[in-house]
Amino acid sequence: MIERKFVKEGLNRSKLNAYLRQRLKRAGYVGVQIQKTPLMTRLAIRVERPGLVIGRKGATIKELTETIQAKFRIDNVQIKVDEIPVPELDSAIMARRIASSLEKGMNFRRILHWTLEKIMKSGAIGAEIVVSGKLIGKGGKARTERVSAGYLKKAGDPAKMVNVAQTQAIKKAGIIGVTVSIVPPSVQFADKVDVSTAVIGGEKGGNTEAEGSQEPEQGRPAEQAPAAAD
Repeated sequence: MIERKFVKEGLNRSKLNAYLRQRLKRAGYVGVQIQKTPLMTRLAIRVERPGLVIGRKGATIKELTETIQAKFRIDNVQIKVDEIPVPELDSAIMARRIASSLEKGMNFRRILHWTLEKIMKSGAIGAEIVVSGKLIGKGGKARTERVSAGYLKKAGDPAKMVNVAQTQAIKKAGIIGVTVSIVPPSVQFADKVDVSTAVIGGEKGGNTEAEGSQEPEQGRPAEQAPAAAD
């Protein structure tokens, strides 16, 4: 019985995510976090343009709340809309933009390099974009194209700090998979350590040998050279 409950909750979560992705496509939907409490169910929706979700005087978000409660049988839904501060550092947004550009028929190489440059200019430590499928068009063979820049971890625990998102671009020739990996500026890897310049003994007060060649102190006569013999 417990297993069935978890499976049912997982299916409802997946259906809700798919519904919000389709419903809030124009708002730049990224994802949703669900938190259940004894009094209510909180939905934290992350979007690129929150104004399109809230609507005029909150009419859109109110209608969205009522629809979710009726369609997915969730009681006391409270929706919170979170805006993405820097969209270029969010892998889900950039993957969706690439997929949208591919569906419009733009050159895939130009899209990849332009997107990668934009990500790195936004302050990312590293980034990688991978597209796979029939990139050339009708009659072309499936292939994989990859571009990357900066520093990126792909294995071990540090790889968990990399922001990864996947999506698909649906074209007449077939489906193209898009994977975007971004390392945000706030990430600090263990193998990247800043070693400040150490101050070594004699460097702070000057070289000992150099001190011996300095001029004599004031008040103390300098030693005269011995007179030459006749």
